[in-house]
Amino acid sequence: MLVKEAMRAGTEWVEPGFTVTDMAVKMRDLSIGSLAVCNDGKPVGIVTDRDIVLRCCAEAKDPAKITAEEIMTKNIAWCYVDQKIEDATHLMEERHVRRLPVLDRGEQLVGFLSVDDLSRNGSFNLAGEVIKAAVAH
Repeated sequence: MLVKEAMRAGTEWVEPGFTVTDMAVKMRDLSIGSLAVCNDGKPVGIVTDRDIVLRCCAEAKDPAKITAEEIMTKNIAWCYVDQKIEDATHLMEERHVRRLPVLDRGEQLVGFLSVDDLSRNGSFNLAGEVIKAAVAH
């Protein structure tokens, strides 16, 4: 199976200058837990709801002044839409992540592949391996 057969196509993203407040509102409104941070459609980082809590709120920083660039995880792992699902899953295990940005061959963000996507598509063993690796981290 290829990543494009399991992934969630279409995704929301923000630019590096978006404030934490704006990201939190967007996450709430869309009922999502993470946003890709992109320059010209190319991912340069990712911000999760956990990043907002740990890197902004817990440090008593002003969410109206702190930007995505300041709290995002950089050097993110990603996969291509036409990669084998097993290769993407291995990368998720290696990097201890539960979701991967998915890029087309022009390196534009086209979606995300998550543990939930793996489960929804019947790849329970692969999903279990990713969760086990993420929890161990």
